[in-house]
Amino acid sequence: MKTDWFTDASVFERLGAEWNVLLRRSAMDTVFLTREWQSTWWEYLGAGTLHVLTVRDDATLVGIASLFAPASDPRSLALVGCVDVSDYLDLIVARGAEERVYAALLDALTQPDAPAWDWVCLCTLPAASPTHTQLQAIARARGLRVETRLHDVAPVIELPATWEEYLDMLDKKQRHEIRRKLRRVEEAEARWYTIDDAAQLNTAMMDFIALHKQSRPDKHLFMDARMQDFFIALARRLFACGWLQLQFLEIGGARVASLFNFVYQNDVLVYNSGYDPLQRGSQSPGIVLFARSIQDAIAARRRRFDFLRGNEEYKYRLGARDTQVLELHIGRQ
Repeated sequence: MKTDWFTDASVFERLGAEWNVLLRRSAMDTVFLTREWQSTWWEYLGAGTLHVLTVRDDATLVGIASLFAPASDPRSLALVGCVDVSDYLDLIVARGAEERVYAALLDALTQPDAPAWDWVCLCTLPAASPTHTQLQAIARARGLRVETRLHDVAPVIELPATWEEYLDMLDKKQRHEIRRKLRRVEEAEARWYTIDDAAQLNTAMMDFIALHKQSRPDKHLFMDARMQDFFIALARRLFACGWLQLQFLEIGGARVASLFNFVYQNDVLVYNSGYDPLQRGSQSPGIVLFARSIQDAIAARRRRFDFLRGNEEYKYRLGARDTQVLELHIGRQ
């Protein structure tokens, strides 16, 4: 195993297609680990020093630890993307090579050319990640300090084959409410659609941002100028890859609700949303658009409708069940 450290953002371009090819071979292939996501996050939200470790078996890339030392805590190493806007993160490791790559990572962290660190903080690991189990075991065996904790939950709907089967998954009250709300909107001049033309993307993103900020005071604070730039750049890059699903509900010719989703590995990931609570708020435009998005996902034979991190009540009313997102912290003794 050969390891190399990179501290310049050019590493994202330098690894080129190799990055995503390795991701496809890993156990935890998620949009948040793609080269497009990682490079965009670092460009717009990264603060500190980049430390990307590559692991090669001969010439073949078998591992990437995309890390950085935060400006606020330079003696720790965190995953690029950690934590607020990246729902699932991990080390990128070829299936079957996990034990060797994790050992190589820990070896590299103790070499003279390694960045200074007291803690390596791996946030938002999906519960199924081998990093959580195998890396933890190797680190403990080497006498390192290991701490694990629950970071959050991520409610997910395992999609059935038909819309009627989905409705049957809900309790009687929620099933009735969704049908009633859909009927009410259908009686109005309503349409729901996904942006499929790159020429419309800029205007659509400004409308999404406006609806997002109108939804709640905390969303208005979240979507500051820096975050707007991140969302717009991310939308352009993921749209070009075919991974962005930007949806709108329009009533009476006005956009009143929006979903900023990803479609990746046949899952729909609900990244963010927005609606106007004053305009057509009585018609529950947000819930209606969620229902239509689930309906579209079932028709397209998607595997899961993933609400990502957060235990908001509406996710459970729509039939989601919790999965766990974990943290793994490795420290020197």
